[in-house]
Amino acid sequence: MGKPDESCLAAVDRCKTTFFIGGWRVRHVISASRRTDIVTWYAAWFTKAIHRGWVKVRHPFSNDFYLVSLKPEDVHTVVLWSKDFSPLLENRYGLRDALSKYDQLFCHFTITGLGATPLEPKVPPWQEAVRQLPELVKLVGDPRRVTLRFDPIIHWEEAGEILSNLPLAEPILRAAAENGITSVRISFATIYGKVRKRKGWKWIDPPLERKLEITSELVRMARSLGLTIHSCADTSLLQAGALPSRCIDGELLSRLHPKGFKAPTEKDRGQRPQCGCTVSIDIGSYTMKCPSGCVYCYAHPIIQPKNLNPSEKSSPRLRGLRG
Repeated sequence: MGKPDESCLAAVDRCKTTFFIGGWRVRHVISASRRTDIVTWYAAWFTKAIHRGWVKVRHPFSNDFYLVSLKPEDVHTVVLWSKDFSPLLENRYGLRDALSKYDQLFCHFTITGLGATPLEPKVPPWQEAVRQLPELVKLVGDPRRVTLRFDPIIHWEEAGEILSNLPLAEPILRAAAENGITSVRISFATIYGKVRKRKGWKWIDPPLERKLEITSELVRMARSLGLTIHSCADTSLLQAGALPSRCIDGELLSRLHPKGFKAPTEKDRGQRPQCGCTVSIDIGSYTMKCPSGCVYCYAHPIIQPKNLNPSEKSSPRLRGLRG
């Protein structure tokens, strides 16, 4: 990334005036990132960008670039999305120190139960992931600033048997509850065309009736643990007792902000129609390839063949996951 000219730096200074509530300037929310796992795979890049005070972001559907200020005085909250927060917790590349400059961090921790299996070959096993929860909650200062994503719920067929990550929901949700976390986000896997074409996998898309049964079961389980289930971008699950999700919720971020600053609360029109998120600025890019190798992921059309070796599908780590 080249050094910007003075006009670009001026644009960074101006971007802090993007959002207003009642005539007052509102700091923007940074999302890092829905598009790739920045915490796990791009910690060094992220740390450098924070120290620089700005980042150059590619528009996800065009070749246009725009500059985003990362100056702490311009940022309301940094929302982090990851399947492995160990680079942050271990301060790799100085990421923890760099992020300590911001008033508020909010973390989406995705734990599907499929880490270290052929479906998520470079993701930590769920037992290792849940061990990160106590320190992560301590780091952000409030368990309400961490949400668990049991997402996606996925089914596939192997040797004539339907398998799923559903049997692992209970221990994962229990671990979240034991650490004071109260919200869980769910969605069912959408098997896009390029995902369906990946050789060696036979994906199962349950009918809506079965999805509603599963959601009801999860809602009951969560309620018994003091958790709430939120449906991400799928309003059909609300009839089963799930709440609509605002994965980035400006009102919640405003309530949790340690200085009481207000976050933008208008709907993010750049997301899917059923998405309830409020506006944020995502600094990731689909060109930042994610080496996690999740075979169901729609974001990256090319995954290294070693991550898709069909001969590994009979791994014992997948046993016991009957759907």
